[in-house]
This record gives sequence, C-alpha cells and structure tokens, in this order.
Amino acid sequence: MINQKSIAVLPLENLSSDPENEYFSSGMTEEIINALSKIEGLKVTSRTSSFVFKEVKRDVRHIGNELGVSLVLEGSVRKSGNNVRITTQLIRTDNGFHLWSENFDRKLDDIFALQDEISLLVADRIRENFGHIAIDDSLVKAPTENIKAYELFLRGRFFFFTWNLSDIKKAITFFKQSIELDPTFDQPYFGVSYCYSLLGSWKYMDKKTAFQEAELYLSKGSNLGKQSVIRYFAEAVYHFWANWNYKKAYTSLKKAHDLNSQDADPIDFIAELGRAIGDFNTGLIFNSKGLEVNPLSPNAFFTKSTLYYYQGQFAKALETIDHGLSVDPNFILLHDLKVLSLIQTGQKESLDQFLRNKNTDPLISRIAYALYSLLHENEIKKDNIEQIVSEIEETQYPFLYPWDLYLRLHNDQLEDAIEILKQKVKNREGQVVNFKNDPVLDPIKSLPEFQELVEQNFPDERLEHDLAPTNILLDESSDFLGKEEIEHYKNELIMYLEGDQAYLNTELTLRSLSEKIDLHPNKLSWLLNEKIGKNFNDFINSYRLKAFQQKAIDPKNNHLTLLGLAFESGFTSKSVFNDFFKKSTGSTPKAWVKQAKTS
Repeated sequence: MINQKSIAVLPLENLSSDPENEYFSSGMTEEIINALSKIEGLKVTSRTSSFVFKEVKRDVRHIGNELGVSLVLEGSVRKSGNNVRITTQLIRTDNGFHLWSENFDRKLDDIFALQDEISLLVADRIRENFGHIAIDDSLVKAPTENIKAYELFLRGRFFFFTWNLSDIKKAITFFKQSIELDPTFDQPYFGVSYCYSLLGSWKYMDKKTAFQEAELYLSKGSNLGKQSVIRYFAEAVYHFWANWNYKKAYTSLKKAHDLNSQDADPIDFIAELGRAIGDFNTGLIFNSKGLEVNPLSPNAFFTKSTLYYYQGQFAKALETIDHGLSVDPNFILLHDLKVLSLIQTGQKESLDQFLRNKNTDPLISRIAYALYSLLHENEIKKDNIEQIVSEIEETQYPFLYPWDLYLRLHNDQLEDAIEILKQKVKNREGQVVNFKNDPVLDPIKSLPEFQELVEQNFPDERLEHDLAPTNILLDESSDFLGKEEIEHYKNELIMYLEGDQAYLNTELTLRSLSEKIDLHPNKLSWLLNEKIGKNFNDFINSYRLKAFQQKAIDPKNNHLTLLGLAFESGFTSKSVFNDFFKKSTGSTPKAWVKQAKTS
C-alpha cells in the first residue's frame, strides 16, 4: 500500500539554449527535494532515485510503483541571462491526473524566493488532497545574497554527483570560486572538504595532504556558525575516513538526521558505521530506512549486501547484490563484492561467467582466480602469488578490497599478512576499514595482534541506538486548538462558506481560506482532518456537491448540461467532479439525477 503523502521530484528538464545550464536545472530539482523533505509526515524520494529517471520517459504509474510514491512533480527550467522560467506539474501516479500546474517567470535574483514558493505550493496541494501535514511558513532560506556564488556552488555539486575523479576535481575548483565570491557562504566550504576527504580516503591523492585540506575547509565553514545537513555530513566523513573516529562521526550524523530525518546520505552512513564496528542490526535498520526514501540507490544495495557479507550470510549478500545490479548494472562496488561472495561460496562456474560477462580488468580476474584457488583448491604456485601481489602493489588503482593482504594470508605468509594489516590500519586505508569482521581474515582473528588492532580502533560492538530510524510523524493526539476554539472556528467556516458561497470560487485554497477566518493554515488543516474528518478538497467539494444536486433537480436548469452545472457549482474539472460524485453517492451524476427527478 503506497503512502498517499509521498512524492518524487523528477529532474526538471533543461530547456535553456545552452546545454551547460544542465547544472542549474539539476540544482533547482535538488533544492525542491531538500525543501519538501523537511516536512514531517511527507515521504520524499531522495535525489539518487529520482535522478534515475533523468531523460527517461516513463509512465507516471510505472514511476510511482518503482519509487513507492503517490505523486510526482515534473517540469522544466529555462534560464536566459538574469531570467528564469520554471514550469511544474503535480501528477497522481495511480491515474495520471494532474492535480496542479503552474508557470513561474522570475529574475535570477529571486531564485530562493521562487524555490520557496514552489515548494510551499506543492506541499499545500498534497495537504489539501491527502490530509494533514504541518508546513513551515518558509521551507527555503537564502544561503547567500551573491547569486553568482550560488551558481558556482551548483556547478560544483553537479560535477561532484558524477562520482568521476576528474569531475570531482572540477567540483573543487567551482566550490573554491564560489567561496572567493562570497566567503560568508558556508556550503561550498563543506563541498570542498567532502571532495578532499573522498580523494584522500581512496588514495586518489596523498592522504595527509588531502585530509589537511579537508580539515581546513571544514573548520572555515563551521566557524561561520550555521547548522546544515551538508555541514554535519562533511564532519562525519572527515572524522570517520581521516581518523576512523566512528563516535565523532556518529555524533555529527545524528545532528544531520535531526535537521532532516529523510536525507538518505546520513542514514546510509550510519548503516556503514554499524558495519565497521559490527553492529549489523543497527546497520540493517538504517539501511532499510534509507531504501524507503532512496529505493533505486545502488550504493544503498551495496551497503545492505556488505552488512550480510560481513556476517557471513553470503547467500543473502548475493541476492542483494543482484538486486542492486538490476538497478545499476555498471555499479563497480557491487561487481567487486559479487566476485568476493562467489569466491566465498565456492561457485567457480558462476565466477567464470560473471568475470567474462563484465569484461573485468585482467588483473582483477587473475586476483579472483588466485584467491579462489587458495581458498578451495590449493593448487596455485606460490611464485605466481608473489607476481600478482607485486602487480597489486605497483598499480595506482585504488582497490576496494586489500587483495594483497588476502593473497599473502592464504599463501601461508601469516607474519607478512599481519604486518600488511598493521600498516594499512595505521595509514587508515579505506579498503580495510571493515577488517574487524572481514571473513577472509578469519585465520588471524584469534591472534593477539589482531585483537589489539580491534581494541585500538573499533572496540565497541554497537552504536548508541538513541536515534529513531523513521521520520517522526506529528503527534495527532495533541490538539492544536482548545474545545472552545474548535467550536468557534467550525462556526466561522460554516458562516463563511455558506454565507458567502466561497466554495464557488475555483481559486479557493486552504491558505486563502485560513486568511478569511484568521486561523493559521496548519491549525485549519488539523481542524478539518482531525475534528471534521475531511481533507480540504473533500470538505469544499462536499459543499459543491450539494450545490450541484440542488441545481440539477431544479427544472429551470433543464437546458444546461450536468457538466455545466458542475462547473457552476465550483468543480474545476470533469474527472474531479465524476470521481468525487461517485465516491460520495455511489452513483454516477446522470443516474442520480434520473432517480432524484422520478422519486
């Protein structure tokens, strides 16, 4: 059963004459996603899963099923000089019906106000149709007054999200240019820090230099004193990957989660922390939560499969890997983990087939067959292992797994393996961060040297589970209004709607109605849903239905069509009228009128 209060914001199409403006349309999409995801009680699909449908034409019903949402927001962006036009359509995924659409023409200087306006309008339409959610008066706050600095930041994020080495270096350049234009704009500092932490973690640049830069920019950004998800996430990335300090990383992630409980990045990172220290239960709980808002994330499936793999549940790991590869067949992290899982389970034929089909790097194939032979056949020559290890040590490729350690350990080079592990742990190399529960290292886990490494780095076996892994819903049991206020505003509603026949106004919204009776929109929404038992649209349409029924049986209206009478009664479309009529009466308008006139 799909949650009715759920939405995916699909990538806004770039209609600008310059294709390089793609960064801007992507940035606008991300900002609307981030704004809507702040609303408690509204499920919002994460960026990664929404962007799967970038430049992909699919029926909205298919998208709704894939993402588990009842609504999609789609549209386009046209940027020309200092002018921006954004078109939007809010569509139901069960029947393709357009709930709302609008065009916005603004100056680029007003871009933050426009993001806020669109986000609030979308949230209002969801609340009016599907029930109460509390919406802040503003969902987007301007992070900078320098629009050029903001554009450069969006360019940096656009290149960062390609996850390509050369593009990540481009991202750093754009982030730094943004900082130069506005040193008080904190977000690009955290972008730079995140990039350097990533490059240093996986040996794309000198580790010491990378983390010095990461710490420098993290400190500069934090000194500006603003709270944000990106700040605390960048902190967590630095603490964990630079120093393997999972406790500080967890503290930062909790802060990020408190600010936005639907942001998938902190959620998935908590799952990764659970994996590193062996708290697999917490890891799976948070991974499950992450997949709720990011169901098409190959990285989330990778995290889930590793949580099974490091517990020795290789069959479950393989099943999850294949699910992830069905989402993204080219996700390389899943490739390497599948190779390891097939080796662990002794599936030689499946390993052969997978390596052939994926056109795997020849060195990885040789490593895989060598490790398989050591674990299952013990027929490989030791000098052949030495040759492969030498090639591993000479290559600049940042391997995901410590193949040299694996091969030496299972080639009866126990002392060498221990020393390699010690060195990798000392250097905080990302490929061994999960060494505590690595099944390939089972032969040395009972040794004092191994236990000492565990005690020094990951002594705890669980995270302090004081963080609810679900989006906190509003406590509907607590009243927004007292008993006297409830009766007062019920009367105000009836007087305004019946006395002024306000329901005939097709532009009537929950917010405009709240202004008329002088009650905050959140309180009016709560009153309608919790005390009257109807969402805004059903409440207003019930008045329109009565007006239609009165008009339809009045002989003086016999010359008018039923649809014409529906429009005169305030209904805005044929489908809305017919659907609401059938839901309310169990009959079609034509059948009802015929029966009413003959009875």
